[in-house]
Amino acid sequence: MIVPRSRLLFWVAMVVLPFALLGAVSPPTLGVSLLCIGGLLVVVLADAIGAGKSLAGIGVELPAVARMSKDREAKLELRIRNERQQQHRLRVALAWPREIQTSSETLVTLLPAQSEWSRLAWSCTPLQRGNYRFDTAYVEGSSPFGFWSVRKSLPVRSEIRVYPNLLDERKSLAALFLNRGAFGMHAQRQVGKGRDFEKLREYIPGDDYNEIHWKATARRGKPITKVFQIEKTQEVYVILDASRLSARTAASSKFKVQDSKLSDGSQPGTSVLERFMTAALVLGLAAERQGDLFGLLTFTDKVERFVRAKNGKNHYSTCRDALYTLEPKVATPDFDEVCTFIRLRLRRRALLVFLTALDDPALAESFVRNVDLIRRQHLVLVNMLQMPGVNPLFTDPEVANLDDLYCQLGGHLRWQKLRELQKVLQRRGVQFSLLNNERLSAELVSQYLNVKQRQLL
Repeated sequence: MIVPRSRLLFWVAMVVLPFALLGAVSPPTLGVSLLCIGGLLVVVLADAIGAGKSLAGIGVELPAVARMSKDREAKLELRIRNERQQQHRLRVALAWPREIQTSSETLVTLLPAQSEWSRLAWSCTPLQRGNYRFDTAYVEGSSPFGFWSVRKSLPVRSEIRVYPNLLDERKSLAALFLNRGAFGMHAQRQVGKGRDFEKLREYIPGDDYNEIHWKATARRGKPITKVFQIEKTQEVYVILDASRLSARTAASSKFKVQDSKLSDGSQPGTSVLERFMTAALVLGLAAERQGDLFGLLTFTDKVERFVRAKNGKNHYSTCRDALYTLEPKVATPDFDEVCTFIRLRLRRRALLVFLTALDDPALAESFVRNVDLIRRQHLVLVNMLQMPGVNPLFTDPEVANLDDLYCQLGGHLRWQKLRELQKVLQRRGVQFSLLNNERLSAELVSQYLNVKQRQLL
């Protein structure tokens, strides 16, 4: 496809209009006027015919998979092929989705001579996590004389994966990710003696009789003691609720997007599910640093995704790929299905960290009824984001009128219901916690490290 450029309009204005006017005013100069106009027309037509070959040998390649983080500036690399290896001025455009902001809608580059491949870096900032694909790239060049712009669409295959942004979370937990001891900046003493069998040795006075290996003692004819070691490869699973309640907006000023807006002017919010996913990935990093196995399970009215606990960088990438396209589903969570799945699939004792919402009385009753399937075999921690207004009475000093007082009273009643639920679960050996949004990841990692230190598994 070719379109006229401003140069063509300029020469039409400079040649066609004056000579046409001159031929109309002065009939003797009509032949000269037609000759000049015809000469320009021939040049323009010849330029249009030659324009078809100006983009010959031009190709665009994008990376098959480009990984980016939400709200962080990134660069998409383009490789442009110039088979003819001639200097060429090129304009490139992509059909960017509305969820990704770019520095410019098009890029203009000058392809150098004697070079087949050229590279371009396109700055962009993703505003929402997800998977975005490019199928077509658009290029525009100029004809030999510059009267026409030649446009062409080229097929490409590229995928942009936008992951949750863990930068702020990792800054708040920077001490954990430093190699300064077992649990962060300072090494902490491990309590207990461990559960994993390591070896047998001869009895030493003071050893507990419960640690004597009686069969080995009978075989060898002398007391033999069992030696245990601290567990290093325990299984940690995050069970993430992606049902209707996780679509609510998490009230927080710290994690709210301030300056980034979508192309239609709307501003994305941070949902409860978004915060759960970020905390789950940070907990995965902490488990990997401690040498444990990390796994994921997401559910709505059924089990959506399940990643068995492993460790290593490849496994962490697998967990991240399992979460970055997860979206809330308009469905009521089925705790019966989830607990049955865990009971049948997880044979080894593990730490189960539930990230869900139990402020609905019906859901809370369903969870209490079904958690009995797994609480005896596994260590269960239940965490919920504290929603705005759910606080004890008289904790908010900004009460201006009677309506505010009634709102505070309603929040107190909801808080009291959650306190009663906490006591019910505590009697079953399940820990329930209301976590602050700003410190969700830090408190979650703190719970995990406390379990490790006390050897509750």
